[in-house]
Amino acid sequence: MTSTTSHPIWIYDTTLRDGAQREGISLSLEDKLRIARQLDELGIPFIEGGWPGANPKDVQFFWKLKEEPLKQAEVVAFCSTRRPNMIAAEDRMLQAILAAGTRWVTIFGKSWDLHVTEGLKTSLEENLAMIRDTIEYLRSQGRRVIYDAEHWFDGYKANRDYALKTLKAAKDAGAEWLVLCDTNGGTLPDQVSQIVRDVAKELNVGRLNVESELNVGRLNVVREAWPKGQGSKLQPAKLQPANLQPANLQPANLQPANLQPANLQPANLQPPNLQPMLGIHTHNDSDTAVANALAAVSEGACMVQGTINGYGERCGNANLCSVIPNLQLKLGYSCIEDNQLARLTQASRLISEIVNLAPNDHAAFVGRSAFAHKGGIHVSAVAKNPLTYEHIQPEQIGNQRRIVISDQSGLSNVLAKARSFGHDLDKKDPACREILERLKDLENEGYQFEAAEASFDLLMRDALGYREHPFELKGCQIHCDMLQGVRKPYSNSVATIKVSVNNQDILEVAEGNGPVSALDAALRKALVKFYPEIADFHLTDYKVRILDGAAGTSAKTRVLVESSNGEERWTTVGVSSNILEASYEAVVEGIEYGLLLESSAKTPLSNSPALKER
Repeated sequence: MTSTTSHPIWIYDTTLRDGAQREGISLSLEDKLRIARQLDELGIPFIEGGWPGANPKDVQFFWKLKEEPLKQAEVVAFCSTRRPNMIAAEDRMLQAILAAGTRWVTIFGKSWDLHVTEGLKTSLEENLAMIRDTIEYLRSQGRRVIYDAEHWFDGYKANRDYALKTLKAAKDAGAEWLVLCDTNGGTLPDQVSQIVRDVAKELNVGRLNVESELNVGRLNVVREAWPKGQGSKLQPAKLQPANLQPANLQPANLQPANLQPANLQPANLQPPNLQPMLGIHTHNDSDTAVANALAAVSEGACMVQGTINGYGERCGNANLCSVIPNLQLKLGYSCIEDNQLARLTQASRLISEIVNLAPNDHAAFVGRSAFAHKGGIHVSAVAKNPLTYEHIQPEQIGNQRRIVISDQSGLSNVLAKARSFGHDLDKKDPACREILERLKDLENEGYQFEAAEASFDLLMRDALGYREHPFELKGCQIHCDMLQGVRKPYSNSVATIKVSVNNQDILEVAEGNGPVSALDAALRKALVKFYPEIADFHLTDYKVRILDGAAGTSAKTRVLVESSNGEERWTTVGVSSNILEASYEAVVEGIEYGLLLESSAKTPLSNSPALKER
């Protein structure tokens, strides 16, 4: 698949509505505002904010953005067509949409006759009237309309003629975008290509009509907006005339009936010689959402709707973190600026933090493992030329190359990993071989350093002779009580720990809701007097893996502890047949590494791969 034109593709993000429908996601008002501003910084031209009137939070969201507008993105209100057998102007649901004050509104309507007769319980003709009346009314109020054809592909397969009638109704009413939605996510790429091609031919819609005229267009494209030789760099945000700002659409003292400024007449927004443009909205139930979106673009779709990290109901939506780099880096389309593209990984991880879901380490493009190399032959080849095992430069989307250390590693892995930590090693240095042998021995015992790079950095420092030991552990004792509560039993743990700092012994006791919590609290309590920065350290994750389940309760256990200082995260590992001993080892190394970050240690760690962006 190759690009035949350099026109831009408009990205439409629906993370705040479709993405929020994912099981396990619940966004507060502040969450939505933070995500919207992150998308705005990323250069996303259309951000769907939600359904005004559906809940108080969405109403407040649109009012907040009126008070503090986004820098470049168009925030879009979302709503269905009017209800059956009523007048659009009298539908209170549409009044809430107008009150949101957005310039663009996305309306979804039924394309599948099954949904019309079984879901809406109305006639096929009434459904066409609902689409037509709703769009005409919103246009009369100065709004620009994106029409989402819900269940389009299923509707087309079931009744092509009727499905096309629904699009024609939206087109004739003045919709500027016709977005074909694979709502059930069951369509495959070859079917998407064929159906989009048929729609473009049947309705005479397509790509901005730039082949015939550059001086007119639905997005007010003028010749001056297309600098000579820079068509591929044209950004959607630049297609917004200064006199068409959302804030002008609804002053606080105007009622919905007065929301049509003189310079936003429907006749000016739809020149008679131009047709609407096509968009695509895909779901991932067949694991083809991204491929389907790319297939639609190849057949003329100019807008792609999706969500950051592919969040969405059931199996999710088209993942914009894959769609954007594929369109821009592989197919040559222009979606966002190159410097914005270089922030894609950061945006992906920040939004995952906001929605309180762990980032997918194995996600394409933005995952932590997307450019991770483990096999010794691979690492050796990448060191000579990254193109041997990387399809793009990770820096283009803000990611980074990682060399993974494991029992499959060779000297190339150790050398590359040492360089990434700032350790200057030569292949002939005996320490290099010592590190490799120590690594393989420990992994044979159950350690896993590819998931605990902070522990591996400490291992290397030990072998190189400059590991600093900020404290010495002299022992600990942990006592657990199982107590009977009013409703159910509960536990209380007490840890006593003895450490030495600068030849001074300290004995401390602390309680916790479990043995690991008590151990962590006691160790911090003992050390914080000498290292006040420990007060900012906290455990962010704790994982336990049984390595030999057949051994029953005597099984060897691997513990991974993730720690943070509020800005960075790092992971350490401990292994033992005693889960408390394994936890003890991982917790202690986590605190030691945190202190190393704060100290003036030999190796600068600001770019260390042991650290993760928060």
